[in-house]
Amino acid sequence: MSSSASQAILITGCSSGIGRATAQRLARQGRTVYATARTLDAIADLERDGCKLLQLDVTDDASSAAAVKAVEEAEGAVGVLINNAGYSQSGAIEDVPLDLVRTQFETNTFGLVRLTQLVLPGMRAQGAGRIINISSMGANFTFPGGGYYHATKYAMEAISDALRFEVEGFGVKVVVIQPGLIRTHFGDRAIAQLEQAHPDGEGGPYEGFSDKVAAATRDVYGKGVMAKLGVGPDHVAKVIEKAIDADRPRTRYRVAPSAYVMIGLRRLLPDRAWDAVMRGQFPQPGRS
Repeated sequence: MSSSASQAILITGCSSGIGRATAQRLARQGRTVYATARTLDAIADLERDGCKLLQLDVTDDASSAAAVKAVEEAEGAVGVLINNAGYSQSGAIEDVPLDLVRTQFETNTFGLVRLTQLVLPGMRAQGAGRIINISSMGANFTFPGGGYYHATKYAMEAISDALRFEVEGFGVKVVVIQPGLIRTHFGDRAIAQLEQAHPDGEGGPYEGFSDKVAAATRDVYGKGVMAKLGVGPDHVAKVIEKAIDADRPRTRYRVAPSAYVMIGLRRLLPDRAWDAVMRGQFPQPGRS
């Protein structure tokens, strides 16, 4: 970016995982980093790393507008927006209550869109900016029981592709990061969200299926084969740094061996073959 343009970095979802690791890495290098979370208590320690702290709930328009305004008043504009906030709502499509589906999209998709809309006027005015969207290898395939989460990542990719074309002429670059399996508390929250969708552990047509989804998630983020293909959040932070600094950043960066393996496998397999692989990992509802 132009040296005269704001270099300030605004990151969502810094309470843990990728967001926290990225805020720490960039701030320790002396960059101007605004780390955000729904509650300031969750990121208070990041101030010691040199981060400036802001409260930001991406599902709240007023909160998003206030955070962007605070950065613009201090820095002139947001130089880099890293849309990281997100989580996985697991469960069968029929089974997950619609209010939980709405919350999933409000967090993973609509929050990203609103923040992007808020920072773009400032970026356009200075003729420079970078928007980095943290997607997932799961934007390239779908696991049973993860339909809603995958849908938000598919949507992010489509939005990013359209946005990249629309804002390039204003000096704004759009980059997608596709992490594979990252060793964070992401899996724990996915299991918690699955249990929230079935608080009483009631029976029904998807009971065994939902239990298996939870068990598979524990295995993937624990000691399973896929866990060996994962990396820590610092690896993602390094790639994000590369995407910020590159004069001509790639449109997409994949992170972790698991991303390359799973995306490659899905591209090779026809739909029916993929479904067969999934039946080897998950019990298919309706079949004994």
